[in-house]
This record gives sequence, structure tokens and C-alpha cells, in this order.
Amino acid sequence: MSTNPSMTPAATSVELYRFKPMNVGRIVVWSLFAVALLVAPLVFTSSLAMTMLSQIGYLIIICLSYNILLGQGGMLSFGHAVYTGLGSFIAVHAMNMASDGRLPVPLVLIPVVAGLAGAFFAVLFGYVTTKKSGTTFAMITLGLGELVAAMALMFPSFFGGEGGITTNRVYGKFLWWDFGPQIQVYYLIAVYCFVCTALMFAFTGTPLGRILNAVRDNPERVEFIGYNTQRVRYFAFIIAGFFAGIGGGLAAINFEIVNAADSLSTIRSGGYLLFTFLGGATLFFGPIIGAALLVFASILLSELSKAWLLYLGLVFLFMVMFAPGGIASLIMMNVRVAAFGKFKRLWGLYGGLLATGALMVVGLAAIVEMIYHIQLNAALGPKVHFFGGELDTSSTATWVGAVALAVVGGALMEMVRRRFVRVWGRAQEEIEAEIKRKEMTA
Repeated sequence: MSTNPSMTPAATSVELYRFKPMNVGRIVVWSLFAVALLVAPLVFTSSLAMTMLSQIGYLIIICLSYNILLGQGGMLSFGHAVYTGLGSFIAVHAMNMASDGRLPVPLVLIPVVAGLAGAFFAVLFGYVTTKKSGTTFAMITLGLGELVAAMALMFPSFFGGEGGITTNRVYGKFLWWDFGPQIQVYYLIAVYCFVCTALMFAFTGTPLGRILNAVRDNPERVEFIGYNTQRVRYFAFIIAGFFAGIGGGLAAINFEIVNAADSLSTIRSGGYLLFTFLGGATLFFGPIIGAALLVFASILLSELSKAWLLYLGLVFLFMVMFAPGGIASLIMMNVRVAAFGKFKRLWGLYGGLLATGALMVVGLAAIVEMIYHIQLNAALGPKVHFFGGELDTSSTATWVGAVALAVVGGALMEMVRRRFVRVWGRAQEEIEAEIKRKEMTA
């Protein structure tokens, strides 16, 4: 649904809903976040759920650190995995040294060691990359990322070659925890997740965080008022590298193995970029949504379908076309509509979009799954499992039914979408008129 012409930018929503210091709303939000981290493993108790929750925890830190560059500083980086990956390797070596008695560092401080390593490499590489901005910056980060990934095979003693480096996180107790059970590792990740999220949120309100936003929006004017834009980008790059290293250290603790091909690859950096954008780089909580989506896509969606990368690419394409602010901006725009009492007229239309969109998606997914089955698994027979049922790729009726479902669903969705755009536009006009009226009477 295309709503760009009539929707208010996400920045307006940020101004409307940005809590003031010591505001009750802010306390409630952070309390709910802490409670969610605490009770999540008590509600979702399966081993798969525990694995997903642990990954979401440290990926929140990594995606938020990436958003310091992308969302707050306007720096499109293709090499963020360098700092998470190198942080992971330093964490693994630190754990091995600690288990041998050569380094007196408890496991709970290993993420801090990894964070300092991430900051150290950000100091080295950031001095080069932040001298430029825009497309040049992006290309330099891509080149450095590929350079570090290639160098991993040249230093097998540090990177472990193709097999990677293994470790054992159970080398000493902290209070009564030895971090053998996964739930103990989860709570360690949860504590770091909450603290790092709070620190990165606090960074957005510091003078450096504010001037970083100004460098993103208008670097020429920032230069005119006496700031060195390269230095601002450099400091932000170091801070992002620190938190990225912490996330990498937590990943090393969680998996007890680090592999260069996975941790330092450009694909990993692209994943951070993709899901930070999908979650919403314009709002602080957007990367948190993106981190959850990254785990669901890489674990659940990849198990459900061999075509999961195709689906992911289509979702990204439609988000860029129709909701460039990400999921977070969609949430805030609807919150804005609800705050002005205009949301009740949209309930039915959202239901219609959901129902017709589901019909279209099921039809298209059936076509994709049958094509993939014919190309990859034809030797297994004509049957393909689909949403608890079976599709027969040798039956003409199955193909006709899938195409008809996709066409009918798409046509109905287009009808509902046009109605939605008209209603949404009127609601936005009424909201703008109400805001102007309040400004005139204030």
C-alpha cells in the first residue's frame, strides 16, 4: 500500500512521542523491557526458544550499534561484521587464556574485553573510513571488510583456519552460576542487552549524539558552526565498534566457537544492514525489531522453505518502495493516528488488507514452492508439503488454483488498498488541520 504522499514523516512522530527526562512513560517503557527480558525464558521454555532468545539478545546490541552509524550518523557501512567478528575472536582467546589461568578475567567480563577489542579496531580502521562520507565511506568499509575476511586465512593461529576457534565457557563460577545451562547464558546476555541498550539510548541525547544527527542531516552547516565532521563521525564509529564488540563477545560465549567465514563475511554485514533497515533505522527501537526478525528469518523461515531468501528479498523490496522508514515508522504513524482518535475508521480496512493479502501471499508462495520443488527436489516425487498440506506439481488443477488464488487475492487487495489510501489521506488532513488549529489558539 502506497501511503507516502499523505503520511507524516517519522521525525514528527518522534517529536510527538519523545518522553521527557524522568517522564513516567519512559520509566514504564524501560520497566516493561526489563520485565520482558526476565520472563521471556519462563514463558518460552523449549530449547529452540531459548536459543532464539539468546541470539535476539546479543543481536539487539549489534543492530543498535550499527544504527549509530546508519540511523544516527547517516553512515552506510558494509563492514560492521569486522568489529563483531574480531570482538568474538578476542573473546574466545580471552576465555581460553582465562581457563588456562593466564588471564584472571571472569566470564561475566569477557564481553567487556570483546567490546574494548571492537573499539580498538574501530580506532584503527575508523581513522581511514571516516575521512570520507557517503558512497565513498560505504565502499571503503566494504573493502576493509573483504580485506579482513581474506586475511583470516593468512593467520590460522589466530583465526583457526576454516574450522575456527573453540572454547569452553565453563571455566569458573560467578556467585553460584557456572554458565553451563543455556538459561544462565541467556540471563548474562539479557543483562548486557538491557545495559547496552540503555547506554546507547543515553548516547542519543548527549552533545555528541545530537551533533552526529546534525552531521547526518547537514554536514556543511555543522562545519560552518565550527565542528569537525570527520572527528564527529570518528568518535561515533569508535562507540559503535565498542558495542559491536560486546555483541560479538556474547555470541562467542553463546556458541563457544567462532568461525571467520561466518563471523567476518560481507554477508553477515549485509544482514545487519538489511534487518536494521527493515526494523526501522529512523527510530531507536527499530533495530530491536530488526534483531528479532533476523533471528526468525535465519532460524524459522530458513527451515520452512528453501526459497526463504527470495521471500526476504521481496519483503525488503516492498519495504523500500512503500515503507522506507521500516516497521518502527509504520507503528509510530499508526500510534499518531490513534492518539488523535482517527484509528477506528481504519480497523476494517486493515482487516481487509490482511485477509486479501494473505490470499495473494498463499497463492504466490504455492507457485514458488512448486517451482523450487521441480528444480531442486523433482527426484522425490511430485508432492510438496505446504502449510500442513500437500501440493501436486504434476496436477494442472493445482497450478491453476494457485494462480487463481494469487490473482484474485491481488485484485481484492488492490481494491481495499485504494480505499485505505483515501481514508488514510483524509485522516492525515484532519490531523494536520487539528494541529494547526491548536497552534493558532496556543
